[in-house]
Parts: sequence; C-alpha cells; structure tokens
Amino acid sequence: MKVKTMITRFLIIVAAMLISPISISAYTPVDTCRIDTKCGVNIPVSETFADTVGIVKAMPVSPYALPYSMTGNSYDWHRLWINTATLSSAFVGTLFVLECLPEDATSWNRAELQDVPLFKRWYNHVIKKGPEWDHDKFYFNYILHPYAGATYFMAARSCGFNFWKSVLYGSIVSTVGWEFGIEAFMERPSIQDIFVTPIAGCCIGEGFYHVKRWLVDNDFQLFGSPVLGGILCFLVDPVNEFTGLWLGNPARRVAKERATSKSDMTLSVVPSLSPAYKGFTLVGYF
Repeated sequence: MKVKTMITRFLIIVAAMLISPISISAYTPVDTCRIDTKCGVNIPVSETFADTVGIVKAMPVSPYALPYSMTGNSYDWHRLWINTATLSSAFVGTLFVLECLPEDATSWNRAELQDVPLFKRWYNHVIKKGPEWDHDKFYFNYILHPYAGATYFMAARSCGFNFWKSVLYGSIVSTVGWEFGIEAFMERPSIQDIFVTPIAGCCIGEGFYHVKRWLVDNDFQLFGSPVLGGILCFLVDPVNEFTGLWLGNPARRVAKERATSKSDMTLSVVPSLSPAYKGFTLVGYF
C-alpha cells in the first residue's frame, strides 16, 4: 500500500512539473543568469527564484544598458517591425517629395512616368533592363545615400541587433526596399547606390551608434544642453527616436536611470586597502 502511495505521489509531482514548470522551479535558487544566452555577454542578476529569472529573460534589454559589443545581441523584434513599417511609410513619402523636384535633380524620365503604367515601369527597370550607372547629383549619391544607409543600420542596431546583423538589415532595406523596390517604379536601380548605401552606411552607422551611447552616458546632453543633445540624437538615430515618441524610448530610460544613480551616490575619501596603492581612495556609496 505504501508503494502505491509513493508511486501515486511521484506521478502527481511529474504531472505538475510538466503542466507548470515555472511554479515548480520557483523554489530553485539561482545566483546569476544571462539576459540573452546567445549574446556572449554575461549579465549578473541577483534573484531568489527561477521564475523571476524567466521573466527577466523574456524582457527585451536595451543595448545601451549593456557593455559595447559588435557581436552581442539583445533582440527587440517588436520595435524592429515597427521601425520597418516606419521606413516603408517614409519611402513612400520620400517618393512623393522627389517627384515634386525638377527633372535635373532626380534624372527621372518624366515622359515615361506619364505614359507607362506603374508596374510595367518596374518590370522594365528591374527585369528587362536592370541596374545602370546613374548620373545623379554628387550630394545624392555620396552624402544623402550613405546617411540614409546609416539610419537603416541604426534602426536595427538600437533594437539590440549586433553589427553584422544590422549591416544585413540595412543592406536589405536599401537594396530590396528602395533600389529594387520603391524607387524602381521611377527609374532603373543605381549601381553606385547598391554598394555605396549599405557599405558606407554601416561604417557611418557604427559611428552613430557610438555617438548615441555617449549621449546615453551623458543623459542626452550636449555641451550641457538637453536640446542640443536631443537634436544630435535625432540626427544619428531618427527612426528609433521617432518611434520612441509613442513606443517609449529604452535608451532615454537607461540614461535617466544612470543619471538617478549618479545623483544618489555619496563620495567618501577612505584610506586605500590595496597594497599596490598608497594614500587614499575615492569610494562611491549608494
């Protein structure tokens, strides 16, 4: 009879573990965890219960709250999809703006745009003729396009994607989304833009990423001015700053937390305890 009772209890425990593993593991103490086990960055988290750790793992962590890394990831897929939809809308709006410019600014064939149907133009430009060496203005090809590539790159980089995945995202957006997508309805894809936009864009974009990390560390202030800091941040990461107006801005949240931590810190001068250093040490207490 005791054996049957023990077997019954064992089956009940196994069933409970299968049905609700979090509640069973709630009594398992842990010391540290990783926010993202694939990011290559260990994030120590002082927690008592494993279910709390599970909640922490499920939350997207801003890359600006993590140490700098070219290979680490902390994915925020929801924000990335919103950014992609925002870029798609911006492409359509840019197309209307460019259509209002004079023909010598864009090199578009106005007669073709009026006489040939929309999708037939795309077929002629992409499938039938293919890319060509364009003759756009210098500032279009070698200033505006690299800057646009940097903003595409930052749209993914600020969502926790590493350098290489942000390069891939920016390349897809600039080639598939713009050159062979929206702009191909108006003209043939540009050979220069296929290469210049993603390659120069990712180099500039990683510089923008460093600038934004610096702004986060300085509470989004430039020369002590939050206005100048906000303008600079919008210039280096316009997509995330725009979507952050209604989604919330994780980078600014990190900056505020760091500023609060600094204001709560008390500095004291104490004798140095290290044999390698003589004299006194400045110690911060929270």
